[in-house]
Amino acid sequence: MAQNYDVVIIGGGTGGYVAAIRAAQLGLKTAIVENEKLGGTCLHKGCIPSKALLRSAEVYRMANKTASDFGVEIEGVTLQFDKVQARKQAIVEQLSQGVNTLMKKGKIDVYEGYGRVLGPSIFSPMPGTVSVELRNGDENEMLLPTNVVIATGSKPRGIEGLTVDGNYVMNSDHALMMETLPKSLLIVGGGVIGIEWASMLCDFGVYVTVIEFGPTILPAEDMDVVKELTKQLEKRGVRIVTNAKLKVDTFDIKNDSVFISAQVEEIEEQFEADKLLLCVGREANTKGIGLENTEIEVENGFIKVQDTYQTKESHMYAIGDVIGGLQLAHVASHEGLSAIEHIATGKIGVLDPLRVPKCVYSYPEVASIGLTEKDAKEQGFTLKIGNFPFKAIGKALVNGETEGFVKIVADVQTNDILGIHMVGPHVTDLIGEASLAKLLDATPWEISQAIHPHPSLNEVLVESALAVDNRAIHF
Repeated sequence: MAQNYDVVIIGGGTGGYVAAIRAAQLGLKTAIVENEKLGGTCLHKGCIPSKALLRSAEVYRMANKTASDFGVEIEGVTLQFDKVQARKQAIVEQLSQGVNTLMKKGKIDVYEGYGRVLGPSIFSPMPGTVSVELRNGDENEMLLPTNVVIATGSKPRGIEGLTVDGNYVMNSDHALMMETLPKSLLIVGGGVIGIEWASMLCDFGVYVTVIEFGPTILPAEDMDVVKELTKQLEKRGVRIVTNAKLKVDTFDIKNDSVFISAQVEEIEEQFEADKLLLCVGREANTKGIGLENTEIEVENGFIKVQDTYQTKESHMYAIGDVIGGLQLAHVASHEGLSAIEHIATGKIGVLDPLRVPKCVYSYPEVASIGLTEKDAKEQGFTLKIGNFPFKAIGKALVNGETEGFVKIVADVQTNDILGIHMVGPHVTDLIGEASLAKLLDATPWEISQAIHPHPSLNEVLVESALAVDNRAIHF
């Protein structure tokens, strides 16, 4: 028997389940279809499990290398990676149960199975009926929504000619499930995911080589930040090879090791390690969900949407990684809320990418919002820049983490903040204040006038804001 809904959401990741909660709050009869587990990639294969591993790596680094700096001598430090993985999984399970509880609280119907959009049929003269192939093997459920939200997310991208077997050649999904750590690892790709894995595994004692096709790691970040992070990673033992064109046809496995060559500048270099981890981006999950039964357009592998997140089928929306753009969990959530608001009220909430904070949970951490110095110059702005180091911040000295800085890029003519870029301790938390400053169109002077507690790491924002006009106090 077909079920009628105001909204059916295909995909229960961060974007999908947040959209479902908001739809229920607005009084819409809502269903969500998820083939695996609610929470999606972020909760089960991305944000949360990787950060849990990074935290264990941080604790191990502190116990093994820096505790003595605090007067704490620890003998016989050992890493029990099975317990690291168990802790990670316990966190995931706790949060997963929380999402399921939220679905029950909102009276949201959850269908565990694979959802496909059907074309016009006996159920509806328009495309949009959702057929759910249930995981338990029962007969397919037919859902008749007034509106559909596609939130099917993405998966790790591969490289043609390089077979991912989950053992010698892994993607991030496989790496999260490793039972033992390799002694050495090649990471192909110096983007956010690759650099987080490099930092983590380095702290766990793995010898890591990052092979990056472009001229730098983290190409979207400000160059001053990239230089500092590169220096700190290399100082800890990570080898970073840039301008490296991978020669896939040279890949080989011999004596439980992987071998592959790359053209580095004018030299062909061979790399060897226990395993290889591919971190070359993510591709949208658009296949097999019935898009061919609709007028929905796919461009460069991503679903094409308007500012309202409507597709070419006006009653069908798409959000999150499946539409490209900034493939971040908090972006997917924001897009899901905006799509539901448009369905319920007609309100249009356009996402400004320059107001989206971006984070890299490496050591040291990286966080940014807005334009880089290079981008701002290319757009014709006349700039004034404030830069303040953590080594001049009391709380950073107390914490024993003094590397890095905060950089504020402002417009000379309007005094508006164009971008804020951070590298250093806990900057993925500090970026929240920068995000609020961008939302409120703040100036550096306004940040400097907000009274910040002492001692605290966020004093670095006050000082960098003052430094924009050469008024920094403590440096």
